[in-house]
Amino acid sequence: MKNHLRPLMMLLAAIFLVFTTGLSAAQAASPHFKKGGEPVCTVTTSGASASTTCRTVLAGLGNDDLLATVTTSGSAVYQCRNQGGNVAPGQNKVLVGPATAPTFIDSDAIKNGNLTLVTDPAVLTAPTTVTGAEAGCPNPNWTGVNPTLTVTSIHLVIEQPIGTVIFDCSASSSTGLTGRVPLTC
Repeated sequence: MKNHLRPLMMLLAAIFLVFTTGLSAAQAASPHFKKGGEPVCTVTTSGASASTTCRTVLAGLGNDDLLATVTTSGSAVYQCRNQGGNVAPGQNKVLVGPATAPTFIDSDAIKNGNLTLVTDPAVLTAPTTVTGAEAGCPNPNWTGVNPTLTVTSIHLVIEQPIGTVIFDCSASSSTGLTGRVPLTC
């Protein structure tokens, strides 16, 4: 009986090894952007507010939830208004932000490792008024008003599973980012 058990145990061990190795390979993820699916963000600015939404097409994802976080920052230039209502251009750029927008994707939305990701908008808004000193006005009695906002940086972080960064992408320009902005990962 011992002679028959040994080959049977070896066969069962071999089947177990093949089965578990096959599962590991099937569960392994190799995330990447599909051809033409690299991340591009769209920045829409209107006066004191800017909305940024990013889009990318991913493949090779695992079977876990995904989190994509867009963070934007910028600067605003103000006009200076004195107590008499006279307006003059301000001289300083006032830093604004950051604004952050997380987008959660349930694992059920990922089909065969593929996902077209469109993030929730990160909305950056400049304060309506700032002090005359912040705006670069002629003296402290003036107030910075009528801000014009410029987005200067976009940062997209994609995690899967949540807590494990698989992509860290960004774009920045001191002169501003508008329209369609490709990110570098």
